Amino acid sequence: MSGAALVAELAERARRLGFDAFGVTRADARPDLPDKLGTALAAGWHAGMAWMAETRDRRADPRALWPEARSAIVLGLSYAPERSPLDDLERRSQGLISAYARNRDYHDLIKGRLKELAGLITRTGADAKVFVDTAPVMEKPLAEAAGLGWQGKHSVLISRDFGSWLFLGVILTTAELPPDAPHAERCGSCRRCLDICPTDAFPAPFRLDARRCLAYYSVEHEGPIPLAFRAPMGNRIFGCDDCLAVCPWNRFAGTARELRFHARVDNDLPPLADLLELDEPEFRARFAGSPVKRLGHARFLRNVLIATGNSGDAGLLSATERHLAAPDPMVRGAAIWAVRRLAPARGRELALALAPKERDMEVAAEWTAEVADA
Repeated sequence: MSGAALVAELAERARRLGFDAFGVTRADARPDLPDKLGTALAAGWHAGMAWMAETRDRRADPRALWPEARSAIVLGLSYAPERSPLDDLERRSQGLISAYARNRDYHDLIKGRLKELAGLITRTGADAKVFVDTAPVMEKPLAEAAGLGWQGKHSVLISRDFGSWLFLGVILTTAELPPDAPHAERCGSCRRCLDICPTDAFPAPFRLDARRCLAYYSVEHEGPIPLAFRAPMGNRIFGCDDCLAVCPWNRFAGTARELRFHARVDNDLPPLADLLELDEPEFRARFAGSPVKRLGHARFLRNVLIATGNSGDAGLLSATERHLAAPDPMVRGAAIWAVRRLAPARGRELALALAPKERDMEVAAEWTAEVADA
């Protein structure tokens, strides 16, 4: 079978499997990646994601990951939400979950479909390996090279047809396949994604500093949320979609066809009052099969308590105070901050009563301002 015939068969099967975008590029199509990645790592823009530095060589070049790879097939699956996440930022007593995480984990849905496509390749005698955001493969630059779209000023892939809402998967293969033309960048003078960021996480267009990114802090960061980023988190409890949602190319993106990417009723702006009551088994059951489950119960409560402190809803005070006795100091610290925000006078009272008993130095420091004011 010729390379062109195989690509045609793969594209048709991908369409039947529900993929929205398909393209092919050479495995060595982006020789600029080592320098780009090196610049980001040297600047520290990867924040606490040490795995990016640890896998630098393999991440920068698919051939370093798999020397026999000759072609990369890149596929996209739309997860465009029914409404803009920006509309939900004012619903302060409800938790805002990033659009990609409101239902099934995309890794589970995409990987099986990629394996089916890889089977068509191996049938021809070539080898193939599939990747879905869990291996050191830079999907977005490869997608740009394969003609699916371009990396916007917010660093996310933008598609003319699906806006900023595409999950990406990659198949590397030893087969020599005819490549598609790369996509030209079409952001023009627009800088809406840069200007809307509540924490100025973009040091320059096309560059993202995770050390200032709310998506990083609410999903990847292991410890307490730094004080400077707590108020800007608003009601976001998992991820941040602001720079994606404001992109004008989204006007061409219809709601995702894949129903398992549509928001589940209980994950679509859940009340903070309900989330504060979840114990660990309830958390695991509620978010089973969802990306949110990967946070773990303690980091989830950390985020919910920060959102609670930003809610201005004094009716949540009692539920918040119960977490002052949480076994995890990170949760206790977030609860202290939330109590102080919801009821400053109550915060000063509790500071005098509880600060001397606090066994964790960092958590005790959360009370310092209140003790000084009391």
